Amino acid sequence: TMMALQQASAFLVLFLAALLLPPQCAQDPAMVHYIYQRFQVLEQGLEKCTQATRAYIHDFQEFSKNISVMLGRCQTSTSEYRSAVANLALRVERAQREIDYLEYLREADICLESDDKTLAEKLIQEAEEEKKIRTLLNASCDNMLMGIKSLKIVKKTMDTHGSWMKDAASSSQKVYFLIGSRNKTLWEFANMRAFMEDSTKPAPRKLILTHSWQGTGQVIHKGFLFFHNQGTLNEIIKYNLQRRTVEDRMLLPGGAGRALVYQHSPSTYIDLAVDEHGLWAIHAGPGISGHLVLTKIEPGTLGVEHSWDTPCRSQDAEAAFLLCGVLYVVYSSGGHGPHRVTCVYDPLGTIGEEDLPKLFFPRRPRSHSVIHYNPRDKQLYAWNDGNQIIYKLQTKRKQPLE
Repeated sequence: TMMALQQASAFLVLFLAALLLPPQCAQDPAMVHYIYQRFQVLEQGLEKCTQATRAYIHDFQEFSKNISVMLGRCQTSTSEYRSAVANLALRVERAQREIDYLEYLREADICLESDDKTLAEKLIQEAEEEKKIRTLLNASCDNMLMGIKSLKIVKKTMDTHGSWMKDAASSSQKVYFLIGSRNKTLWEFANMRAFMEDSTKPAPRKLILTHSWQGTGQVIHKGFLFFHNQGTLNEIIKYNLQRRTVEDRMLLPGGAGRALVYQHSPSTYIDLAVDEHGLWAIHAGPGISGHLVLTKIEPGTLGVEHSWDTPCRSQDAEAAFLLCGVLYVVYSSGGHGPHRVTCVYDPLGTIGEEDLPKLFFPRRPRSHSVIHYNPRDKQLYAWNDGNQIIYKLQTKRKQPLE
């Protein structure tokens, strides 16, 4: 900075010298005095500028030093603050754990105080539930399945999927034939002989329904066809076969229709069944291999009477049927057999694993499209690879309830 001031002074002197009067005018004392005074003023100004510059440099150095000190203190304070915040967070977390523990102890004390009351209420509810189930399943039926005695192929068709049946709750000899897993045309045959022999008179009656069915889980009960309505998630239709009109409909609860009820039945989401106790519905619970849900339905009003979550899985299952209020689920490996009942569920708990025989079906090349029990003639009506089959059964009495 000082060097710059000296250079500026020298430049100013040269500039002023260039402005001086010629030598002949330099002899004028007044002019010389004037120039001398101007030089003095200039030197004084330069001195003040030099002092101010020095003072500025000194102040700036002090300011820089103070800033450096403050930055150091700030970094130290920041580290201290961070440490303090971390310690505070640990203390808050520790305090929260202690509060949670105290809350747990308080709730435990409340639970202990009301434990006897809760247990008593639970026992009462269980007793009432068991009484309700026994009242619901009070039909005079105490048989359990012991074996598949024989197989009879009644008819052969080219259709892989379908269902066929008699009315499970009337003395009618009519046979109903439902081709395919999505259709609305039902064939009514006068009797079993007319069904077996196409040339037998009278010819079958063709019934075109107002809605199409979904899957192969249809049943006929007291002149009404019950089926899963195609295009809906869980709607069950009650169809009057005589009037050819929809009598009633319902939405089956419990997540029904969201998954296939049986892994090896690729089009059935709700399987309906009839036994000595009336109308039932079977569907799969949530999950890829969810457990089957069993629902008892009042056929007159289509009201749900009770539902059970069973231990039977839909994985590797191909069909199921009910006999005397007991669910029998048929399984096969890869859908090609052997076909056997490996899961049985009794809502009354009268059948245990030790009571289960080895229930094998005669070997078939493919899985069953449907297996339904008819409580009137005590036989199974099945559809397997285009064959309409009857299985005769061997049963025995259940152990009486205590």
